[in-house]
Amino acid sequence: MRLVGMSDLLERLRGRGWRMTAQRRAVAEVLDGDHVHLTADEVLARAAARLPEISRATVYNTLGELVQLGEVAEVAADGRAKRYDPNAHRPHHHLVCARCGTIRDVHPGGDPLADLPAGERFGFTVLAAEVTYRGLCPECAGA
Repeated sequence: MRLVGMSDLLERLRGRGWRMTAQRRAVAEVLDGDHVHLTADEVLARAAARLPEISRATVYNTLGELVQLGEVAEVAADGRAKRYDPNAHRPHHHLVCARCGTIRDVHPGGDPLADLPAGERFGFTVLAAEVTYRGLCPECAGA
């Protein structure tokens, strides 16, 4: 089941008039979808399965460009390799497995900005909040 507003990366890139080379398309297709949080090496492996001649430099440069465009977000989890999240346009938080590093997007109710009391803002103008829930995924919890 696909929720409206989740990753629609390819559609967003087409709407921006982003030049869609075969290499860029391979990277975007690999990233497009719900709950996608791949490392650069995972993107490379999956893109190479679609387009064997794609290079590591092209994948890394494309990921950097997508982040710079704001179409993909970098997610860092506890010293692990950065992951790339195409769900950059719908506010969400992450649920991270402390053992294997699996990441899922979550959309809890409430407003984390409103939950920060004025006395705890230390004069900051708070622009955004990133909440990460940590636990064990079903596979790791059963191990």
